[in-house]
Amino acid sequence: MQVMWADNIGLRLLNHWDNLDGTIERGYAGRSIFFSKGKVDFNPTTIVQYAKTNQKAGINGTVLNNVNASPKMMTREILEGVKEIADILRVYNIKVYLSVNFASPKALGELDTADPLDEGVRKWWKDKAAEIYSLIPDFGGFLVKANSEGQPGPMDFGRTHADGANMLADALKPYGGLVMWRAFVYAANSPDRACQAYNEFVPLDGQFHDNVILQIKNGPIDFQPREPVSALFFAMKKTRLMPEFQLTQEYLGESIHTVFMPTLWREFFDTLKPFGIHFDAVAGVSNVGDCPTMCGNRFAVFNWIAFGKFMSDTDAKENQPEQLAHEMLQTMSNDKKFVKSVTKIMLESWEACVDYMMPLGLHHIFAGGHHYGPEPWYYVKGLREDWLPRYYHKADDWGMGFDRTKNGSGYTAQYPEPLQTMYDDINTCPENLLLFFHHVSWDYKMKNGKTLWQNLCLRYDEGVKKAESFVKTWKKMKPYVGAEIYEEQLAKFERQAKDAWWWRDACLLYFQQFSKKQLPKGCPAPRHKLEDLMNFQLMMDNFTAADPAVLP
Repeated sequence: MQVMWADNIGLRLLNHWDNLDGTIERGYAGRSIFFSKGKVDFNPTTIVQYAKTNQKAGINGTVLNNVNASPKMMTREILEGVKEIADILRVYNIKVYLSVNFASPKALGELDTADPLDEGVRKWWKDKAAEIYSLIPDFGGFLVKANSEGQPGPMDFGRTHADGANMLADALKPYGGLVMWRAFVYAANSPDRACQAYNEFVPLDGQFHDNVILQIKNGPIDFQPREPVSALFFAMKKTRLMPEFQLTQEYLGESIHTVFMPTLWREFFDTLKPFGIHFDAVAGVSNVGDCPTMCGNRFAVFNWIAFGKFMSDTDAKENQPEQLAHEMLQTMSNDKKFVKSVTKIMLESWEACVDYMMPLGLHHIFAGGHHYGPEPWYYVKGLREDWLPRYYHKADDWGMGFDRTKNGSGYTAQYPEPLQTMYDDINTCPENLLLFFHHVSWDYKMKNGKTLWQNLCLRYDEGVKKAESFVKTWKKMKPYVGAEIYEEQLAKFERQAKDAWWWRDACLLYFQQFSKKQLPKGCPAPRHKLEDLMNFQLMMDNFTAADPAVLP
């Protein structure tokens, strides 16, 4: 099957990671607006507000629950509650979708297997689809996380991803429903986590039914501040594909740091454009919760709205990052000085975050568990290696970085030309991805004539300077916004600047143990001691941006 792509992205979905108990996985804006205490529980006024925001943004679909789905989502009680939400959203042209647990028929005790080729299992899902569509005639379909991070899937029964996805697709086909099958898979002992999705899915290209869409994270690891585009997007030529981005800022300072994401999306689509790759669907992992702003940060609300607008036509002039920033900011103030000044913050914010967290292609050196703050030293005995930062930074006395070249893990070979050769050669690899693709000597001379170590220090310093400049700029904006908005955002910018120093000192002092080199001339002295940072444990339960005692 050769896929014919639409000129624009027609299906623009939010993916909510909400649980039936009301918690939200990687949510930083309160509790679920859909669920509580094991059942569907919502305020109709809140759902209408949510629907209107989606309609304004051009978002036309929503997956209500977590991809780590409870089998109980398929029970009659829950489905009847979902119907009530769908009835409200329908008025605003938004379809409801659900994440499903692949083992639901077995987990609910109704069958003794979930094998997708078992006739009893196939009938169970067909009957379930009929039940759902009797309640929700315009139901959109299923999102599935299978055989990933402990979730059940077809491989538990010796079957393939295509077997599992197609079984569900057959059940939904009579009603026009879709199956969005996530490609986020990785094994505990993989020599390179980046390689596995390609290895599992490319051999299945062309085997998926036409109402199956493979949902692929924008990068090959896990929503890192900067990653290359996943190689899977270039390889699956006979399968419908949709990118998945994370609006909730799990790895970008959560709902405290201001990071305007359209610049990230622009880089992603610019990489794909020369290859003529287009999509007819896209997903954004949401951060909507029951807090007053619904996103925990007013600038995070901007990302929500900008996502729908940008994805409706990624090349339209009015949907580019600068124009979107202007449009969003005018909802705060129409003053030209305000819009111009804060637009500059927004357009610089993603690159600044990359610089003070993980520049030059560094990735996944966050604190364990909550992922807020740096812990390049993080280690727990017995934990799988690919959940430890050392798996990714590979710092040693010679250098640092993950060798993914043809002489390393071979990940670069998964890309088409000219990307394959460009990434594989240290001399042509983009320097903002250098340590993602190469293990590089501390003394390696980069394009500006400075060494890797010197550039690492300079990039961290640049990130800190930018974060501090955001505070200075915002303080000048006091006359243009209401007192509540001003004070609320000032606390967040000040927290972001403090966190930038935390990141900078933790990473440079830690990696300095390996490089054994002094900070370059002009590089400020650290504000923290490595020992203090390594002994510090951030408690997230009551953590707020304004908490002055959060750091040692």
